[in-house]
Amino acid sequence: MRFMMFVLTDPVPNEPTDDSDVDHWVQELDTTGRRLLGDVLDPSEARGVRVRAGERLVTNGPIPGATDTLWGFDILECADLDEAIDIAARHPMARNGRLELRPFPNGG
Repeated sequence: MRFMMFVLTDPVPNEPTDDSDVDHWVQELDTTGRRLLGDVLDPSEARGVRVRAGERLVTNGPIPGATDTLWGFDILECADLDEAIDIAARHPMARNGRLELRPFPNGG
């Protein structure tokens, strides 16, 4: 099964901050083939797009008023949801931020 994992900030991170190197997490999963794709997303490059009353409204940056920010994503190949949760729990942002898993279509 494939899962999309969103990497988000959290207004209440773990104390003290976990300084684990995410590159170790990435390398392990890339080597075993369980991470198919992933990258960091620069919040300063974000644009919000809405249409209201026929008018296009574009805002710069993350959604105003949001309590968290999307920092990145990963596409994981796992046996099941339990394995995806185990993998996510080892990511440094599981302690410093939040990770959200969603089933991801296999394509085709």
